[in-house]
Order: sequence, then structure tokens, then C-alpha cells
Amino acid sequence: MRLIIEPDYLSLSRWAANYVAAKINAANPTPEKPFKLGCPTGSSPLGLYKGLIELYKKGQVSFENVITFNMDEYVGLPEDHPESYHSFMWKNFFSHINIKKENVHILNGNAEDLRKECAEYEKAIQEAGGIDLFMGGIGPDGHIAFNEPGSSLTSRTRIKDLTSDTIIANSRFFNYDLDLVPRTALTVGVGTVMDAKEVLIVCNGHNKARALQAAIEGGVSQMWTISALQMHQHAIIVCDETACDELKVSTYRYFKDIEKDNL
Repeated sequence: MRLIIEPDYLSLSRWAANYVAAKINAANPTPEKPFKLGCPTGSSPLGLYKGLIELYKKGQVSFENVITFNMDEYVGLPEDHPESYHSFMWKNFFSHINIKKENVHILNGNAEDLRKECAEYEKAIQEAGGIDLFMGGIGPDGHIAFNEPGSSLTSRTRIKDLTSDTIIANSRFFNYDLDLVPRTALTVGVGTVMDAKEVLIVCNGHNKARALQAAIEGGVSQMWTISALQMHQHAIIVCDETACDELKVSTYRYFKDIEKDNL
């Protein structure tokens, strides 16, 4: 696993955006062989999306031959609800780039058969040839997507009940009214993310410091699902200085040293 330590949120977002754009360009995707990109939601990737939009507007990357698969979606929230992940993605990313609507895949939280929806989503990823690069964030409790503490590290796309901590954290998007926050979501599994050829995680802020410490210095555990990335061949976490508050000084210096020539 690589750990890229940047001074602040703007810098880490810029680094991540440049990395993603470089990967897309290196793949030279075509209609017959598109680049498959996994997409997260939440506040952490907003800077990454902004960076990718800027690179697109400068003509430095194209999404014409990119297929996306989102990590998750709330159950029961209308797609046009301002806090649905459908709305989030189009508002903050898709409507600003040249991606084709038919190339966007987001779980349907209003499907008549939710289990079938999850199974078909996994099948769609497989039929596309797997995900080339899965972007993501980390929750304060170390969860990736909605794979909260206790989730199987081999889990696949499924229905997931949300913990009280996640509901409280997400209430900021619902005027802090807990009654408005959905209790259930559809999410890709840890195993789904681990199947991607590469995984790129953004992590910022002191409130993510314990999660980053568990991901880097702790053992692999279902109680910190982000720790599964220790077993991935091509995983990168890009963080800011404040997210490193719980790391040992030796760990911090080690990653700064080995990455100094790659930044």
C-alpha cells in the first residue's frame, strides 16, 4: 500500500485528480475497450471531482469512453431527491464532464427486488471486465462504502442497515433531522472493491486520523474494513497532514521518505 501525504485538502485532491486522469489517459480507452471507474460520494471526494472537472475543461482528460460504477445508494430515497447519490453525482461530477449517460451505473435504491438489483450490479461489473480504478473515501470508523465495522472482508454488493454513527454523521445532509436519514442502503462489498485493479482512497481531517492509523498500522480486521486494502496489490491512500495525527512518527517519516521522489 502507498500512503501519499499532502499538506492540505486542496493538495491531496489535486494529487488524486491528476493520478486518476493519468490512469485514464494511459489506458487510451475506446468504445470497444472503455476505462471502468468506481465512484464514491460524500464530502471527501468533492475536491477530487472538482479537480477532474478542471482537467476535463482544460482538455487534459476525456470521459467519453469511461464507464462508472458508484459505490452505494440509499434505499427508498427518490432518485431526484437532492440527497440521493444519483443527484449528488450529477450535480458534483457527471453534468460537468463529457460522460455518456448510458455509461453511468448507480444502484437503484427503489428497485422492486433489492437483492436482484445487487446481484445484477455485480454481474454488470463483471461483464464490463471489472473495475480498473475504484476511488473511495474513509469513514471515521474506518468503513469503506457502507461496509461498516463488522462487515465481511469478502462481502459483495448487498443491502446494508446503517449504524447509528453513520446515520448521525449523514444527518448533516438532512438538516440534522435524524428522522429524515434513510436507515438502509445498497452498497458494493469490500470484496467488490478489492477486485478492482487499483484502489485510490482520499482521507482528510483529524476526524479520520484513527481510521487512517488502523488502515496503515493496524492489523487486517473486519472492524476497520478499510484495513482490507493492506492485502491489495495496488492500493493508494492520499491524505492530508491532519489525518496523520495518530500515526507513529516513524511511520509518517517512512512514507514521506519513500514517496519523496514520486510526488
